[in-house]
Amino acid sequence: MNITVIGDSACSAKEARLAESVGELLAQRGATIVCGGLGGVMEAACRGAKLEGGLTVGILPGQNASMANPWVDIPVVTGLGEARNVAVVKSGQAIIAIGGGYGTLSEIAYALKNSIPVIGLNTWSLSRNGVEDDSIIRVHSAAEAVDKAIALAERLKNNEITASRLHEDSQ
Repeated sequence: MNITVIGDSACSAKEARLAESVGELLAQRGATIVCGGLGGVMEAACRGAKLEGGLTVGILPGQNASMANPWVDIPVVTGLGEARNVAVVKSGQAIIAIGGGYGTLSEIAYALKNSIPVIGLNTWSLSRNGVEDDSIIRVHSAAEAVDKAIALAERLKNNEITASRLHEDSQ
């Protein structure tokens, strides 16, 4: 199972701790970490996964594998710049968003448009016409994020729920 972890390449110490914990917990559960392969949240998640013997994939924006953070096992060189965000999102069965800037927001949008569940830790909130959009599944800990991401990814994989029912069933 591939779980994508997204977040800013420049993150706070709190976000880095969350991301490292998410990486550790995902690796303990046997999930492969997919990310954008750079620093910040991506590096912290990969570092956590590697500390637990997990596998990490970094989908890089540039044309050189040396751009990858030192914890990436499999660097995927795209030369696509920010357009690689689509590949980052589509490579996971669920997304865990930690903090994040506008690049993270674009990845959240791609995931939601493609019915890939997004679990949010201290990340963006959405509203439409002044009404809160609760498409991002809010959690308060790394353990809760990992539990939700894996459970939803498994349920989708096993066709137990349809993508359109993801959010209501995650409550």
